[in-house]
Amino acid sequence: MKFPASVLASVFLFVAETSAALYLSSTYLSGGDRIWQALTLLFSLMPCALVQLTLLFVHRDLSRDRPLVLLLHLLQLGPLFRCFEVFCLYCQSGHNEEPYVSITKKRQMPKNGFSEEIEKEVGQAEGKLFTHRSAFSRASVIQAFLGSAPQLTLQLYISVIQQKLHTGRCVFMTLSLLSIVYGALRCNILAIKIKYDEYEVKVKPLAYVCIFLWRSFEIAIRVIVLVLFASVMKTWVVLVILVNFFSFFLYPWILFWFSGSPFPENIEKAFSRVGTTIALCFLTLLYAGINMFCWSAVQLKLDNPELISKSQNWYRLLVYYMMRFIENSILLLLWYLFKTDIYIYVCAPLLILQLLIGYCAAILFMLVFYQFFHPCKKLFSSSVSESFRAWLRCFCWACRKQESCESAEKTEVKSSTDQDETPSSSKMSPDPTQTLSADDICSA
Repeated sequence: MKFPASVLASVFLFVAETSAALYLSSTYLSGGDRIWQALTLLFSLMPCALVQLTLLFVHRDLSRDRPLVLLLHLLQLGPLFRCFEVFCLYCQSGHNEEPYVSITKKRQMPKNGFSEEIEKEVGQAEGKLFTHRSAFSRASVIQAFLGSAPQLTLQLYISVIQQKLHTGRCVFMTLSLLSIVYGALRCNILAIKIKYDEYEVKVKPLAYVCIFLWRSFEIAIRVIVLVLFASVMKTWVVLVILVNFFSFFLYPWILFWFSGSPFPENIEKAFSRVGTTIALCFLTLLYAGINMFCWSAVQLKLDNPELISKSQNWYRLLVYYMMRFIENSILLLLWYLFKTDIYIYVCAPLLILQLLIGYCAAILFMLVFYQFFHPCKKLFSSSVSESFRAWLRCFCWACRKQESCESAEKTEVKSSTDQDETPSSSKMSPDPTQTLSADDICSA
């Protein structure tokens, strides 16, 4: 049975980040910074509560008689108890023979054009461990993008405004960045497993490294750009955030409204229509929070029974990164034009160049992952290189067509000009034969 390392990593980041947030908020309180203290506590305790609700929802504890578990979740100790339960299951799994097992069928990745279907026995303990891993993966994504991402942006903004960075805040920002990157990594793995559910997905270590570098550059650059822009244009950054957030929040609902599909009823049997609406709103809230800082590997599709689109849409991926690169460039340009005296010792052009190159590096690592390290790349209808070559051919064809049209227009204009000039020249210069005959007549 696989060691539950993902559960251990999730709990470690959860406990470490919460402890660091409580310590940092106490330093803000002692320093008299009540606003920073309130915002730090808000971005720490709100995702904690959402994590507890996620763990309760996945394990369906609200419908079972487990008062101790509910009490521990109310005390924000649910992840610790779940982690202890996971390791108890893992340690006892090899000692007791399980009377009931279930059979799962998974297809292997195609080899030489053939794909074999493999049956696997899954015991109760392994099934429970799978549920725990799934719950902690979802909790890590919620913790990352509804807590750690706003927290990292806030702490970096405070550091820029105060022009100092002490050890506690530096450790806290490092933990927040690791939490965001880990949440994005789990989001990528979840998206792959959901899209290719019938296949046995095995992610290699190099794929994890590539995703980690891709997400690290992308998220760090995005947070720095937002902080730089907020430090010189505090009012306008609110507008930028709201436009980004509501664009991604409303986009799945707009597609659902245009599709004309009936309202989804199969999220949870115990949910009423109001409860289903609240759950879908929370799901789109998380989707918007992810896309605020990085590309969401999971694409929501509310008219789909599984709520997730399983198609690999390269066009949407291309549009997202093009728009995000343009937006980051515009925000950096505005920061350069309106920067204040606190950046007097900063080489602004060099910083802008480094940030843009860093974002391009993130895109490069993403392309390398999809081209070489994606666990299901054999199932793609077209690879990244093939799509790039096809786009390049279309671009060259369009350029050649434009050049041919321009040359044809020039030829038509030249021919029409020649036709206009020919009769006028014949009128002004008489025929030499006619001139000779006139002279002969005169001499005669």
